[in-house]
Amino acid sequence: MQVIGLISGTSVDGIDVALAEIVGGIGDRPLQIQQNAFATVPWSAPLRSAIFGLFSGSTTTAAVCRANFSLGEAFADAALETLQRAGIEPAAIDLIGSHGQTIWHDVQDGRVTSTLQIGEPAVIAARTGITTVGNFRVADVAAGGQGAPLVSIFDWLRLRPPATLNGVVGGWRAVQNIGGIGNVTFLPPMDSDATPLAFDTGPGNTLIDWAAGQATGGRLTYDADGELAAAGQVDATLLAQWLTHPYFQQPLPKTTGREVFGVALAQNWYEQSQRAGLSDHDFIATLVELTAASIAAAYATYAPGPVAQVVVGGGGARNPLLMRRLAVQLAHHLGRPIEVNVHEAFGINSDAKEALTFALLAYLTLHGQGGNVPSCTGARQSQILGQIAPGANYRALLQKLQ
Repeated sequence: MQVIGLISGTSVDGIDVALAEIVGGIGDRPLQIQQNAFATVPWSAPLRSAIFGLFSGSTTTAAVCRANFSLGEAFADAALETLQRAGIEPAAIDLIGSHGQTIWHDVQDGRVTSTLQIGEPAVIAARTGITTVGNFRVADVAAGGQGAPLVSIFDWLRLRPPATLNGVVGGWRAVQNIGGIGNVTFLPPMDSDATPLAFDTGPGNTLIDWAAGQATGGRLTYDADGELAAAGQVDATLLAQWLTHPYFQQPLPKTTGREVFGVALAQNWYEQSQRAGLSDHDFIATLVELTAASIAAAYATYAPGPVAQVVVGGGGARNPLLMRRLAVQLAHHLGRPIEVNVHEAFGINSDAKEALTFALLAYLTLHGQGGNVPSCTGARQSQILGQIAPGANYRALLQKLQ
């Protein structure tokens, strides 16, 4: 089956579009996912600005309603543009899985009470003619889960480690995404009957991105190659203070987002750094260390088995300074050097992985298969995720499934 996955992440860098051929994974047939095309289509400046306006929580119902349809159009355009670049006709595509854009993830006393992703799937289906599955997270939340991380299903099916990993018998593989928010999936070895564990580790790039814009007067939206942070010095006092943030002590299961690690907190901590005499570069360096240290501390606290390898994806994997500091912090918190690798070492495009995950989730939904991993999201049971918006190909698609 030819499936497109769409997602715009917490950093709002653009719309990731992945086209995959997916076979198997149903019954005893082994799952195979082959990536055939990938692109990141940038947001237009007005739409990106509108999305950040929605994050504030002080917008109007009308603005959310209009944005839901406008973003649906943008997701459809991104899918069609990627197909055109690849020389593939839309009629050749069976299905689209769209995560949309999270604008609110409501957490009260550690429990997710509601979550909202926009980018109307019915608009995508109408514009492309391709049946679209969207609104994946709500079914997990309805079953008592956190609605995240949903990428754990991809990790579970594709990245479980062998019985001995890097010389560690029974060693676990940690699959760490560092997008706007960081999340990890701990995977037990193949010969183990243990279940995986996943949660959000805290801030990934959100605070760093804001600080890069602050330091450059809005010229940069992220710290390319960690160059701004490399020019600064970490302030150990502020770092220790910021690591006492309540989220880091919150018990599992847990997820977070811009509602916690967003502009308001970035501004608050920036003002603290200014009073302490830090330069803008020092502030960014300290935020990079915060991301690395919070990830490593989470492993030390919550890892269910010996961590033998870390596989990093997301934008943070392209920040060499952050990757170096993560390795240092892991060695410090776990008491031994830990191999830190990237998804490409396993034949997976780390930029495309989340979009591929939502292609996979749409495929599972259409086949009536659960898409969440309850031990990772905290849901009471496995759930079929998403809501189907029929496209012009819907009847032919159903016949194909028979």
